[in-house]
Amino acid sequence: MIKRSRFFLLGLALAAAAPAATSSQPNVLFIAIDDQNDWVGYLGGHPQAKTPNIDRLAARGTAFTNAHCQATLCNPSRASLLTGIRPSSTGIHGLAPGIRDVETTKNLVSLPQTFTRAGYFTYSCGKIYHDGAMKPQHRVGEFNEWGPAPGGIRPPKRIANLPGEQHPAMDWGPFPERDEDAPDFKIADAAIAALGRAPADKPFFVACGFRLPHVPCFAPQKWFDLHPDGQLEMPPMKAGDRDDTPRFSWYLHWKLPEPRAATLEKLGELRKLVRAYLSSTSFMDAQVGRVLAALEASGRTDNTIIVLWSDHGYHLGEKGITGKNTLWERSTHVPLVFAGPGIVKAAKCDRAVELLDIFPTLLELAGLPARPDLEGHSLRPQLSDAKAPRPWPAITTHNQGNHSVRNDRWRYIHYADGSEELYDLQRDPNEWTNLARDPAHAATKHELANWLPKVDRPMAPGSAHRTLAYDPRTGDAVWEGKPIGKNDPIPQF
Repeated sequence: MIKRSRFFLLGLALAAAAPAATSSQPNVLFIAIDDQNDWVGYLGGHPQAKTPNIDRLAARGTAFTNAHCQATLCNPSRASLLTGIRPSSTGIHGLAPGIRDVETTKNLVSLPQTFTRAGYFTYSCGKIYHDGAMKPQHRVGEFNEWGPAPGGIRPPKRIANLPGEQHPAMDWGPFPERDEDAPDFKIADAAIAALGRAPADKPFFVACGFRLPHVPCFAPQKWFDLHPDGQLEMPPMKAGDRDDTPRFSWYLHWKLPEPRAATLEKLGELRKLVRAYLSSTSFMDAQVGRVLAALEASGRTDNTIIVLWSDHGYHLGEKGITGKNTLWERSTHVPLVFAGPGIVKAAKCDRAVELLDIFPTLLELAGLPARPDLEGHSLRPQLSDAKAPRPWPAITTHNQGNHSVRNDRWRYIHYADGSEELYDLQRDPNEWTNLARDPAHAATKHELANWLPKVDRPMAPGSAHRTLAYDPRTGDAVWEGKPIGKNDPIPQF
C-alpha cells in the first residue's frame, strides 16, 4: 500500500475545516499571464514595454520586482502554484501529468478548491491550469463554473519566415484583424461576464488566464503600430555569452521547437519576434484593463484582492536562445502584483519571492485557515511593509536535479551533473559572467547551496514533453528517455 503524502493529508483536513464564507470576506480576482517575462512597465525589463493597465494596478498596490516562478514550463509552474508544493516535491516536471494523475498531489486540496469549499463563488476562464492537465472528470469541485478557454487561432499561412515544418506555435505577426476575434479578448469577455453576475451575498474567486504573450505572438495591427520597427530596441545580447556556462545548461533547451537566436537573426526574424512579443504584451495588457474596469463598474473593487502573475518568463535572444526552460533570469523573473484591502499602495518590494507564496498569502488575506503543508510563505508582511525582511530565497526547478536559488542579490544554479553557475545580479544584471569557479565567492555559493531542495523527486509516471534526466552511472543526460552522448552536437535550430 502506498504511503500517503503529508501534503494532501494535512491539506485535506485543514481545507475541510475551513469556515463558511461570509459576504464580508474579500473577493479575489486572480489574473494569470502566459509566458510573460519582465517586459512590463513597472519592472523595466524592456524600455519600450507599454503596459499601462498593469502599471496602474501596480500603483494601486504592492508590486514585487524580484518575483520568480517555481518552474520554467507551463504545467509544472501552474501545478506548483495551485497546489502550493514545489515541483521537486511532486515530481511534476513536464507538460504532463496533471495534479490529479500523480500520487503526491491527487488528493491535495488545491487553491481554487479551497475557496470553493469555503463557500466562495468560484469561476475560471482562459488558461489557469495548463491545457489538458485538469481532465473533465477531475474538474468537479475545483471551480463552481468553468468558462471558455479559447486559443489556437492561426492565419491561413504562417507569417514568420521559418524553414520546413515547424511547430505551429512558432509564428508571430499581425493577426487577426479585429481585437474581438483574438482569444484574449474573448477570455476577458468571459471574466467580465462572471464579475457581472457574481452573487452579491457571497464573495467570489474569479480566475482569468490570458494566453499572450505565449507564442504564437499574434495581435491586431494597431498593437504592432504601438511598437514601430524603426524605433525598436533589441534586448542586450553578448557574443559568446554561453562560453562560461556548463554544457549541461544546453540540455535544458535540447531539441525544443523554439529557434536559437542565431537562426532567427540569419532569417531576419529575431527583430520581428521581439516586436511581436512587445505588441502581444500590449494587447494582453489592454484586456487586463478591460477586466479591471469591469470590476470597478461592479462596485466591489474596495473589497477585492487582485493578484496578477505570470507562470514564467521568456528569452528573446538572451543567452543565445528564444523560449523558456532555463534557470536564468529571463526565464524565472516574472511580474507579481497584489492590490486590495489592507495592502499598501504604490509600493515596490525588491525581496526575492516565489509564485509558491501566492497560495498562503491569499489564505491569510481572506481569513481562511493557514496550511502548514504548503511550501511557500505568506507575503502579508511585505504587503504591509515592502521593506519587511524575508529570510527565504526563490527556488526554481526545471526537471529533477536542476535548481536555481535566487536571493536579493545572487543567483546560484546547480545542475543534475554537479555543474554550477553563480551570478551577481547587482553588478551583472544580464548574467554575463559566471563566478562559480571563483574562490572569492566560495562562501556565497555554499550559503546559497544550502537552500537546494532536500526532496528532489524524479519525474512522475506519465511525464511527457521537455523532460530531461541525468544518468549518474554513465554521466549522460537523458532526453525523453534517450541518452545524449557527450559528443552529440547541440541542435542549432
